[in-house]
Amino acid sequence: MFQTPNVPALPAQEKIESGKSALEALKGLSIDDAISHMANGIVQFSFKLVIAVLIFYIGKFIIKKIYGVTFSLMVKRKVDASLTTFVLSLIRIVLFFILIVTVIGILGIETSSFLALFASAGVAIGMALSGTLQNFAGGVLILLLKPYKVGDFIEAQGFTGSVKEIQIFHTVINTPDNKSIIIPNGGLSTGSINNYSKEEYRRVDWKVGLSYGDDFEKAKSVIMEMLLEDEAIVKTDIETDIEINKEREKENENALEADHDATSISGKTGWWKRMKMRRRAHQQALQDKLKEQMSINEHLPVKRDASPFVGLDQLADSSIVIVVRAWTKSNNYWSLYYRMNERFYKELPEKGFSFPFPQMDVHMIKPI
Repeated sequence: MFQTPNVPALPAQEKIESGKSALEALKGLSIDDAISHMANGIVQFSFKLVIAVLIFYIGKFIIKKIYGVTFSLMVKRKVDASLTTFVLSLIRIVLFFILIVTVIGILGIETSSFLALFASAGVAIGMALSGTLQNFAGGVLILLLKPYKVGDFIEAQGFTGSVKEIQIFHTVINTPDNKSIIIPNGGLSTGSINNYSKEEYRRVDWKVGLSYGDDFEKAKSVIMEMLLEDEAIVKTDIETDIEINKEREKENENALEADHDATSISGKTGWWKRMKMRRRAHQQALQDKLKEQMSINEHLPVKRDASPFVGLDQLADSSIVIVVRAWTKSNNYWSLYYRMNERFYKELPEKGFSFPFPQMDVHMIKPI
């Protein structure tokens, strides 16, 4: 007689059979035994639920502490603010995910099947959220390549403002009128960015219109005097201006050190500061030497002319237009721009110059 081979039960079949056996076991129990069995199950589940809630709040407290310790450590180490916000955001997300998986495991749910389900769903979610993953990759590229950092004043994606935060998926900038703009990192990593804070020095341009008949050479001399009187304007070249600013900073530091030494009891702090100043000066000297060598290799002048310039730009319909150009540090750009505008408007008329209005000559022809 033909006998069918014994086929091992599949996991799904085992679960069905175990479920049937549990139902049959409940059917065989009396009402009191069934109630007792259900009460034991409820007590066990309640005990697991209490433990899960406790673990959740304890884990949340630990995550908060880890977040705070990491934040304080990165601030004390003077890590770049862009990297700090990115890392803190990543730490928070990863730790909370681990905590949720742990709580689910305590409740009795199979975490392995949950993780497998999450992994399989992750593929579909990744395809649906391809733009989000692109933003994540863009954030990593921004931190590696550093086209901008927190605090820089940039123009990108049609918005202009100061970078406030660089998060995992987006960058937050504050506009000059204090509006928060959230821009995805994907577009920032592949698009054009105008970083006004990247260079230490910028050129400021003005255009001044004077009446025809005014002495241009005299106006040029008066405007040049105004430019040379302002301390924020570079007088000869950028390299010399940097050296002048360094000397001023050194004098200020020496004055502060002298005041500190006069009031300090211990000399350890002064020794540490002096060592840091020597190290900083040595690094700056190496950088200056490298820049000079690069300029020589490229057959460029070591010091580029950045002195103020005044020239006749246009012979317009109603005025002569004088162009004025001067170099200054980037953080002095707007203050210098508005300050010189006020001086032009106030002092040029006092020197005998006039600002013309648009004029038009009309000739009347008498009818014959």
